[in-house]
Amino acid sequence: MSHCEPHEQRMVPRTEEEIENIIKRLKRIEGQVRGVQKMVEDNRYCIDILVQISAITAALNKVGLNLLERHVSHCVSKAIREGNGETSIRELMDVIKQFSK
Repeated sequence: MSHCEPHEQRMVPRTEEEIENIIKRLKRIEGQVRGVQKMVEDNRYCIDILVQISAITAALNKVGLNLLERHVSHCVSKAIREGNGETSIRELMDVIKQFSK
């Protein structure tokens, strides 16, 4: 597998259920963000806003970790089975570094 190979050829498509679950979580997070915006507009206490921001960050991290786990279980394992694991693992490590910043 070369670096120029499109990601679509390496990925294992998500099921409809997986997509629905991710979208549901992201919409919930979107609602939390709107709630924080309202808290700022209403001039709420900083600590209350910070607690909500922390909850949003944790929720986003959970979505990211779930996607990461799925990627390893499906896409990376597929690449390894097909003899293309090196590129996939390098890509995975790059995203883990980005994710952990």
